[in-house]
Parts: sequence; C-alpha cells; structure tokens
Amino acid sequence: MYAVRVHEYGDQEVLIYENIETPIANSGEVLIKTEAIGVNFIDVYHRTGSYAGELPFVPGMEAAGIVDSIGPDVDGVNVGDRVAYAMCMGSYAQYAVVPSWKVVRLPKNVDSRLGAAVILQGMTAHYLSHSTYSLGAKDTALVHAAAGGVGLLLVQMAKKCGAKVIGTVSTHEKVKRVMTAGADEVIVYTESDFEVDTMKLTNAIGVDVVYDSVGKTTFEKSLNCLKPRGNMILFGQSSGRVPPMDPQILNEKGSIFITRPTLGDYARDRVELLNRATDVFGWIAKDELDVSIDKVFPLEQVSEAHEYLESRMSSGKILLTA
Repeated sequence: MYAVRVHEYGDQEVLIYENIETPIANSGEVLIKTEAIGVNFIDVYHRTGSYAGELPFVPGMEAAGIVDSIGPDVDGVNVGDRVAYAMCMGSYAQYAVVPSWKVVRLPKNVDSRLGAAVILQGMTAHYLSHSTYSLGAKDTALVHAAAGGVGLLLVQMAKKCGAKVIGTVSTHEKVKRVMTAGADEVIVYTESDFEVDTMKLTNAIGVDVVYDSVGKTTFEKSLNCLKPRGNMILFGQSSGRVPPMDPQILNEKGSIFITRPTLGDYARDRVELLNRATDVFGWIAKDELDVSIDKVFPLEQVSEAHEYLESRMSSGKILLTA
C-alpha cells in the first residue's frame, strides 16, 4: 500500500509518500481501507517533534473508510461496514489497523468524507463544551480560531447549550462563516486587540471560559479576559508552546482555573466514545450541526495540505483522500 511516513522531524518536506507493507489486523483490531483522512494540528506537532515518538512513523489521527478485515475477538464491527475512527496514529495511508473499540459505524446519511471531517474535531468540541466546562445559558465563552475545524463546531455546540459566544478570527473573510455558525460577536484579532474588545463586549466583566487552541501568542491576554473564577481551557498550541508560569498568577487574576485537556481523557472507553459520537452524528442527521469541509487533497499532496493548514488561511476541515 501507499502511505506517508516521517523519517525525521521537520517541515512539510519530511512527509514522504512511499510504498510500504500493508498491516494485518490482530486480536481486537480491524483493518480499514481508507477513503478520507482528517488533517489536524496534532499531526503537525507529531511531524515537527513537538510531540516526539519513535521514528519512522505514519502520522494522522483520524480517518473513515470500509472495514476490510477483522482480527480475532472483535464484536460489533463487520467486514464491509463504513466506519470512522480517531485517536489512533497511522491514518495517512491506504489501509490502517485500528483497535475495534475506537471504531464508530457511520450513519447511512454520513459519507466517509463527512465522517473523517467530524469524528475527531466533533468529539473534541463535544467534550470541551459539555465536560471540560459544561456551558449553559448564563455563560459567555471566548473561542479562539473560531473559523477553524474545531472552532466552527465549538461555536455551534456552545450555542446549542445556550451560551453567548465571542469568536476571534484572522481575516474579515472568516467573520461571516463564524457569524453563520451562531457567534454573537466576532473579533478580527489581526486588526484590533482581542483583550480590549472582549472586555468592552462584556462591560469589563470578562468571560466565563476561554477556549484556546492557539497557545503562545494568545495565552497571556486570554487569562486577562476571564472573570474571577473563570476557566482557561488550552487545548492546542498552533502558535507554539506556552512558556512556564508561576501558579500564583491564578490567584492574582481572580482565582481562575487552567486546564490542558486531550480527547483521549474524555473518550477513555467505548461507552464514553460512543456517547459523544452518537450526539455529534445525531445532530448532523437532524441538520442541527453543520460540518464545513474547506479543501480536499490527494494523499500524495500531503505536504501542500500541511502548508495550507499552517498558513492560517483555512476555514473548516482539511481532508486527504487515499
């Protein structure tokens, strides 16, 4: 089969499209013939070594396709099923072996591209809005990168919870997308100070929660946007790692809370994973959740896909097709 492998950490050119041996499903695993592959910032972290592992490796954490074969001790999944999965390295390939408990059957009205576009980012937006901080009608949330793949889903889920949403984007072209998703206010952070604007919009009170996937360039000002006992949820670092900080700052800024969650801790078993996936796909089936696919690249153009993701010009999901 053809796959993309990383033999050394670096920029987009280290993503090598090459022929490798097709894997075999062992006990508790299924072999999936990949049709669509999600591209996420965590893939960039793996490629650059920010999240280091053993070399060489096939990157990618989510995909959708057809179950080609199953290993022993697999229940609830059959050959021929159209499925999606997340939280399993190795999706940048024509075939991928996945633990069966991480595999979710796709509803009839959800094709592989839509499944790959929403399985990881949809469940991420779900745990952020429903578990890490359970949003309600009295809450105001600041969502950074609101026009991104997670951002657009998170804005919609936050509004489903009844919260007021302030989004930040990099360009005026993205404002309409975020407003259409339901945001109450949108700040173009490249043209104004989002901290100043957020405090104006909240009458100097601040927000209940900040959802920050950007990291280094937004973190400090995001803390200043919180009301006393507010929640800073740092779930990414697209601009780089946040520098070390003295915990005393939490007291100084109003006894605020900081957490750095990851999907793996919010979908720890099959029951929890299916609960989140069922909600996400159920909302899609009822036209209550819009999934935006921005661009689709063939697998051999993976370097261009990463370049586009890192350019900050994307709005919605980026996919690869095998």
